[in-house]
Amino acid sequence: MVDIGHVEKDARVASGNSPYRRLRHHLTVISHEPVMFIGIALAVVFLLLILAPVISILVNVAIVQIGDAARTRAPEGAFTLYYVTRAFASRMSSILLWQPMLNTASIAIGSIILSMSVGGVLAWLVNRTELPGRRWFATALIIPFMLPTWTLALAWTTIFKNRTVGGQPGWLETLGFSTPDWLAYGRLPMIIILSLHYAPFVILILGSALQRLDAQLEDSARILGASRRRVAFQIVLPLMRPALLSCGLLILADCIGEFAVPYVLGLPVGFDTLSTSLYRAISTRQTGMAAVMAAVIMAIGVVTLYIDTRMMREARRFAIIGGKGAMDRRRPLGRWQMPATIFTLAFFTVGVVIPLLTLFLSTIMRVPGRFSPENFTFDYWIGANLDTVALRNGILMTPQFWSAGLNTLVIIGVASLASGVLGLLVGYVVIRSPFAALGNFLRQITFLPYLVPGIAFAAAILTLFAVPRGPLPALYGTSIILILALIADQMPFASRSGIAAMAQLGKEPEEAARIAGAGWWRRMLSIVMPIQKRALASAILLPFISGIKGVSLFIILAVPATDVLTTYSLRLVDYNYTQAANAVVLMIALLALFGTILINRLTGNGIAKGLES
Repeated sequence: MVDIGHVEKDARVASGNSPYRRLRHHLTVISHEPVMFIGIALAVVFLLLILAPVISILVNVAIVQIGDAARTRAPEGAFTLYYVTRAFASRMSSILLWQPMLNTASIAIGSIILSMSVGGVLAWLVNRTELPGRRWFATALIIPFMLPTWTLALAWTTIFKNRTVGGQPGWLETLGFSTPDWLAYGRLPMIIILSLHYAPFVILILGSALQRLDAQLEDSARILGASRRRVAFQIVLPLMRPALLSCGLLILADCIGEFAVPYVLGLPVGFDTLSTSLYRAISTRQTGMAAVMAAVIMAIGVVTLYIDTRMMREARRFAIIGGKGAMDRRRPLGRWQMPATIFTLAFFTVGVVIPLLTLFLSTIMRVPGRFSPENFTFDYWIGANLDTVALRNGILMTPQFWSAGLNTLVIIGVASLASGVLGLLVGYVVIRSPFAALGNFLRQITFLPYLVPGIAFAAAILTLFAVPRGPLPALYGTSIILILALIADQMPFASRSGIAAMAQLGKEPEEAARIAGAGWWRRMLSIVMPIQKRALASAILLPFISGIKGVSLFIILAVPATDVLTTYSLRLVDYNYTQAANAVVLMIALLALFGTILINRLTGNGIAKGLES
């Protein structure tokens, strides 16, 4: 709102035809209510950070890249269909695209089926039955989703690794059990690990739908003589269909861009997915093919999430919330109580206890899998003069570890702070802007990175900023490119948080301050920010935790000088320094876990909220 006194005065000043007077009027209005100015500035920033990289990756699909002039028989920068033809219809297309796409599809489908089967049962047990320890399980079962996926992958290789890949053997190999390749690497372990990671996601989404389901619908069906099987398949399951489809589609979209698990369990044995194929193309400087791979991943992600959006619109037709008589009745398990409890405990043990315990034990063993007392040591944490070539001291005594930790705090911290502030400003413009078009544009463009898997978005950022662009120098190899990529990648969550927070803030506090003579900046710093400090803290912490766990952006954009903890640990994996790598991963997992708990405490929205009796 513009101060009335100033508006009337400036209106009189602008009543003349002088361009100077009109300009002065507009500048005065902007100085008091710069919502439009801030909105336009944000739009320009996001056009550069979000839309321009996506457009650049699509443009690179159809132009000759540096070094490919002889191969394409066209000058650099000319239009070409060479990369598209090579990817889709050449003798190499099976290796370059179709087989990785088939591998990705099989992993995604397997993960969807397994995670939804396990997660669906657990969601039912926690939300609709008298499961012993139900409230504790409501939180404990979500922990695998808080941990980075490659925590589980590294724990798996620590146990099942065989001699197909060099380096230290796995525990089973040391104990005399030779694990087959299909169990140690490739499709099966990827499906199991991703299912353990996504099952908690199913518990959250499906559990929320089950909480809203009126138990009287089931009671009415039973009164009319319907069996429990008929109630489950003809009443409950159809009403849960939107939530189930949404879970499946979102898991599919995430699996398409998943990089860390295929990197650990597939890349060493040549089992490629779309994300690792993109990584190979970038690593070998095949820019054109990398653009095609990124475009394919983006297209699949966009289509999948578009279908999910349409399904959510359809879901509004399903009325599963009762009126005043709505009830959330939980049923006793009877003779199934012990099997259900064992099943739930088994999931928690396999998804949380075994991976974290395996990683910790591996960091204090000289020889993997040997459990004799003399084999245990803390040298890989605090030792000196180790008998390894490149890692002479324990992790906590290694400068590279502390450098990566400092980079993590600085790069991810700056990006998270910027994302939180920008998200709140986006929310302010969307809610307060007098021009709906500007608010809608900001709402849509800040959501765009959510439609693009991380590995593809990293490739797009690299394509745009790896070379000088006008006044901008080449940013590859600097911390700036990582910060910019993280800001853009986290804007879907930061902007939605800001919009939700500002939608709950009425205009009355600002109106009162405006009447008292406070300008816009004073109102923002003294009223809006303090009132929204909890939302702002969440909008900063959530990107920070996500950044700590993230791999896709960093593996493409980071160099040794800008290593963060994730890339530093993966470099240790590449060097087969298993104990040191697992030590770093364990610390990242604990940071992510404690950070998530901190967010829940800060917001007051614990995971188990709403499950109390």
